[in-house]
Formats: sequence, structure tokens, C-alpha cells
Amino acid sequence: MAVTRKLLKALGIEEDKIDQIIEAHTETVDGLKAQIDKLKPEEKPEAKDGEGKPAKDSGEDPFKAQIDELKNQIAALKQEQKDKETKHAKETAYKALLKECNVSDKRINAILKVTDLDGFSLEKDGSVKDKDNLVKSIKDEWADFIETTQTKGAETSHPPKGEDTKDEKSTMFADRYKQYRENLFGKSPETTKEE
Repeated sequence: MAVTRKLLKALGIEEDKIDQIIEAHTETVDGLKAQIDKLKPEEKPEAKDGEGKPAKDSGEDPFKAQIDELKNQIAALKQEQKDKETKHAKETAYKALLKECNVSDKRINAILKVTDLDGFSLEKDGSVKDKDNLVKSIKDEWADFIETTQTKGAETSHPPKGEDTKDEKSTMFADRYKQYRENLFGKSPETTKEE
């Protein structure tokens, strides 16, 4: 519905208020028209040949540049994804080598952060090319983080107690009992034979 003087009078609005409303409405409509004109694509004037007739279409696609730009962006995204996959595969392979070399699990992530993964390449099956040299360089470069395990025997200064050994307390109680019995009953014939 359009805002007209007739409509505003029918609504019972005073004459001086109607003029103000119409003026404000006109400014709003003009502003919107100007914005629409800015958003419309610029129309090129029709090219004419020397005789004043419209020139034939040159056959050039006006969207070719945009299509080429999109193709370049897609190719860049594909390359970026391929690089991420390669980096992940190299990290996984290098991590496996670090574990194989007994590098401390606590240090593996820190080593991965400072390692140049471009220094080696992978086979098609995901294994590392020239693995022996890479293992040697890991052992040389990260020797401080390699864990070594040693089996240690029992200490000879404190040998473990066997089942046959008696506890000192039980021996002490046995000696006291023997002494008590001898005090009460005298030496038994069994003890005199032993001595």
C-alpha cells in the first residue's frame, strides 16, 4: 500500500503533519532507489562498428576471469590438503622410529615440534626411505632422551632370607624357653647328650 495524502487524510491526520510524513517518505524512497542503482551491474554501452550497427559479440566470456580465479583457489586448497596429509604421515612414521629407538614417551611430542620433517621422505607404503641412516641420526641427535633398561640382581650385602632361615625373635624365644625349663627342671637328658 502506497503512502498518499488521501490515505493520510482518511486516517484523520492533520494537514501539516501529512506534509511532514510525505516529505520523510519521499527522502526514504529516494535513498533506497540510490542504493539499488549502486548495486546494479554497470551496463556497458553497446559497441558499434564503423557503420553505426551493433558490433558482433567477441566470443569472450565475461565470467572467465572469475572462473579462472575459482579454479586457482580450488587447486591451492587441494595442494594444502595434500601437504597436511603428507605432514601427518611423516609425523606418524617419525614417531614410530622414535619409539623404536627407545626415546622417552614424554619427549616425543617436543622432538616432533623441532624436527624438520622435510629432511626425509616416505615410500608409497608409508615406510621411511633410508631408515638406517635416520635411526642413526636419531640416536646421535637425541641420545639424552633415549631410555636404557638394565636388569639388576639382588644385592649381595643383604641377601634375601630363604625359607630355611629362622627369624631372630623366634630363636631368642626358643633360647629363653630352654633356659627357663632348665631352671625349673634341670637339664634334660636330651640336652646333655647334645653337649
